[in-house]
Amino acid sequence: QVQLVESGGGLVQAGGSLRLSCAASERTFSTYSMGWYRQAPGKEREFVAAISWSGANTYYADSVKGRFTVSRDNAKNTVYLQMNSLKPEDTAVYYCAADPSIPTILNPFGIRYWGKGTLVTVSS
Repeated sequence: QVQLVESGGGLVQAGGSLRLSCAASERTFSTYSMGWYRQAPGKEREFVAAISWSGANTYYADSVKGRFTVSRDNAKNTVYLQMNSLKPEDTAVYYCAADPSIPTILNPFGIRYWGKGTLVTVSS
């Protein structure tokens, strides 16, 4: 059982930056693909970014490409999401996800492990 704990959310003005962190309990963290999803009020959960177990491959939603960067530190069992040039439409609860499979981590259905989320609010 992998436990994921997100941190780093908060209130920021449009154009600002935040860095989210997700700490994993699992010793085999380095074998998991990791992802970030978000869910705005009244909307479905949507894919934001993902990273392969080695960090060699990263994936982004078109809406965040060029503004967000996903990275991981396997020695610290932690994955990060650096968010720059934030927009009000980025306001959402951000969730960390873990799954052994990259194809699975790119789709919210079937992902094995989820964190409880951290709220990001971007004011205009």
